[in-house]
Amino acid sequence: MTQITDYIRTIPDFPHEGIMFRDVTTLFADPRGFRMAVDQMLHPYAGQRIDAVAGLEARGFILGGAIAHQLSVGFIPIRKAGKLPGPTISQTYTLEYGTAEVEMHDDAITAGQNILLVDDLLATGGTAEAGISLIERLGGVITACAFVIDLPDLGGRKRLEAMGMQVDALCAFDGD
Repeated sequence: MTQITDYIRTIPDFPHEGIMFRDVTTLFADPRGFRMAVDQMLHPYAGQRIDAVAGLEARGFILGGAIAHQLSVGFIPIRKAGKLPGPTISQTYTLEYGTAEVEMHDDAITAGQNILLVDDLLATGGTAEAGISLIERLGGVITACAFVIDLPDLGGRKRLEAMGMQVDALCAFDGD
């Protein structure tokens, strides 16, 4: 296997009929594939100052932790509401069938820090936008948003780029 897409399993009709679920657990399970993904996600930022990596729950934790380790910087979890102890700030965002909320500790970022936002998949961009909002509310500067997979038909990349974000993804799949 030589490309990231070779390591990603597609599961038809999950979580419901008509959806082609892009499963990165097969990428994470393969040591060569996982290393390839982390290395390729780091590559665009060589030589840039990154002070911390923020990962979106849950698969963004796996990638973000590995990337933060490689960069020798801290990791900031952005979690679903109610999962973090201590004082937090929160951001509500819209889902296909309602709303959700993410949180981060209110002392996770020092104003002016350069933050790389990481997740496995970019679909509509709602979760990433909520993460960006949290980081910026604490004075963080988003260096870029990095993903393994982009689903361009769902518009997330355009949404984040319209906010002035640099968006990088290792691969793209048409459709949902």
